[in-house]
Amino acid sequence: MSRYRPPTTPGSKYITPEGAKRLRDELDQLWLEERPRVTIAVSAAAAQGDRSENAEYTYGKKRLHEIDRRVRFLRKRLEGMTIVDTAAHPSGGESRRDPTRVYFGAWVQLEQANADLRWYRLVGPDEFDMAADYISMDSPLGRGLLGKRLDDEITVDLPSGAATVLIVEIRYGDRPYEHGPQGPGP
Repeated sequence: MSRYRPPTTPGSKYITPEGAKRLRDELDQLWLEERPRVTIAVSAAAAQGDRSENAEYTYGKKRLHEIDRRVRFLRKRLEGMTIVDTAAHPSGGESRRDPTRVYFGAWVQLEQANADLRWYRLVGPDEFDMAADYISMDSPLGRGLLGKRLDDEITVDLPSGAATVLIVEIRYGDRPYEHGPQGPGP
């Protein structure tokens, strides 16, 4: 059996300003705070002598490798990202984006088959874990929503089976609700 693993396909290169800030903050925290702290601990453990039976040294070196791997990933990922600010308009004028279509960064209210209304925001693959109502544009639902119009009904193949949803409302900018995903809107 071979150890070869085919390379994973990278996610989309789009990210919101909030997502980019979160990745930059994580990079700064790892590089400027955690790595120096772990380096000092590894140096102190190495000074104790025999490294072959020194658990602090072994686990510290392992943690340094994990930090370095994540730092390399974040740096490479951030350099290739396109930050999409859905609230900003090009050249200060009216947006050329059709407000009745779903694009990256849109807040979309969906009606499910059981007449349940729920808001979702379409974001990049690096930030869908920031909130429960964020969905990745690379997910089956995210791909199904991209480019669709207001009042379109779409069927998406999910692991739990096919789901049909109706696009009830589309908004860009700030979160369109105050009291949770199913609470009253503004």
